[in-house]
Amino acid sequence: MKFEVTILGSSSATPVFNRNPTAQLLNCNEKIYLIDCGEGTQQQMIRFGLKASKIDAVFISHLHGDHYFGLIGLLSTMHLNGRIKPFQIFAPPPLKEILEMQFRYSDTILRYEIDFIPTTADAPAKIFENQDMVVETIILNHRIPTTGFKFTEKKRQRKLRSEKLEADNIPLEYYPLLKRGLDLELPGGRIIANADYTIDSDAPKCYCYCSDTLADGSYLDSIRNCTMLYHEATFLDELLDRANMTHHTTALQAGSIAKDVGAGKLLIGHFSSRYKTLLPLLEEASGVFANTELALEGNTYSI
Repeated sequence: MKFEVTILGSSSATPVFNRNPTAQLLNCNEKIYLIDCGEGTQQQMIRFGLKASKIDAVFISHLHGDHYFGLIGLLSTMHLNGRIKPFQIFAPPPLKEILEMQFRYSDTILRYEIDFIPTTADAPAKIFENQDMVVETIILNHRIPTTGFKFTEKKRQRKLRSEKLEADNIPLEYYPLLKRGLDLELPGGRIIANADYTIDSDAPKCYCYCSDTLADGSYLDSIRNCTMLYHEATFLDELLDRANMTHHTTALQAGSIAKDVGAGKLLIGHFSSRYKTLLPLLEEASGVFANTELALEGNTYSI
């Protein structure tokens, strides 16, 4: 099953040095989800050959403009392009009023339905589930209510040992039951032990998205043992006081967090506009957690 994320924006606060504000596209089994939607997200999608029509839902972490100012334009473009498929928005409650006001004053009536699901920053909660994935909130500590998001694959069915099934003449109609992990009794009393004919599927993978937050440790239990962690790394650690004052994280802290929670891989992003080159941020984080990469725009990372 495909499980990957494409970076559309990696800058904090403002566009700078060809870096756009935060936005990511998550592909889970060819279902596409947008995570945050900073200014310029539409143009980034065009630039990288990605289609807005394929997006099923958007998850907005908080209401600082660099994380949602691109949303009204995206919704309007989908309307103008004739979208009729419903669109889900998972976001802080005030965003609903903001969108309604913008559509009211532009006299826009969307062709498609918006299903708005409000998030809260009080406690972690499951907010979405389908046959492929579960999404839970991660409660972060920023200057306004903010949630990260934890995207977890669902456990797949067991894998069939096809050669052994064929060699032992097991009828095809029993394959679905074997995939579900059941032992079987065939007509005539023959017992089929599931463990003899199947193997366990891969462990579910998990992508944790931590946007803007003070590195206070309060959310670490929510992200433990994730397959891949995206964590903001706005500043170098020499600006730790600035990071604390603005409720942000340094690259050194992001590396330490990935190490502490046992992450498989770390992506750092949300880079301050003061940094023209990002190599020092990568070096600082990877000095603590070796399997670290920069969240570079246009790059797709397999989870």
